[in-house]
Amino acid sequence: MTRLHVISAATRPTSSGRPLAQWVAEQARSRGDFEVTPVDLAEIALPFLDEPEYASSGVYTHQHTKDWSALIDSADALLFVLPMYNGGFTAPFKNAIDFLYNEWKGKPVGIVSYSAGPTGGVPAAQMLLPVLTQLGMVPAERSVAVPGIPKLVGPDGFQAPEGLADELTGVLDDVALLAAQRAAEAVSA
Repeated sequence: MTRLHVISAATRPTSSGRPLAQWVAEQARSRGDFEVTPVDLAEIALPFLDEPEYASSGVYTHQHTKDWSALIDSADALLFVLPMYNGGFTAPFKNAIDFLYNEWKGKPVGIVSYSAGPTGGVPAAQMLLPVLTQLGMVPAERSVAVPGIPKLVGPDGFQAPEGLADELTGVLDDVALLAAQRAAEAVSA
């Protein structure tokens, strides 16, 4: 079974992304082909990058970096639930990415972006793609964008609009295929 980490990239205490990330994790878990680990960057609470060595060295001094490294290293694939602020992705999320290097390499990754406005966070997802490919991650062909998120979150959590579950299924199908291809390449190597 593919170990999928669903990472909520928001750190604001009132983020609408957490209920969305919970819904995404539930959808992925219900498929039966993923072992899902929800990861909340707010709970991880990384400081600004404070390692003395380059991440590419893999030499980590601080326990928070070692823990973050082990968590990401344990994933076969990732799914980022990504907010858009001021047209881009957040500084805490970029910081979390920058703590590591080799742990990201070759990992299939899906993106679910969201925003309060009509774009659904697509500009943030587009801005993130060059970072992911620079690190050697393999982005899924499809992605999901969720516009108007404040209207979709209430006391009962995230209420998916019609068709969103099908869009997410497409992303999860892509991630599962990429993970299976990576596993097959590892076996034949």
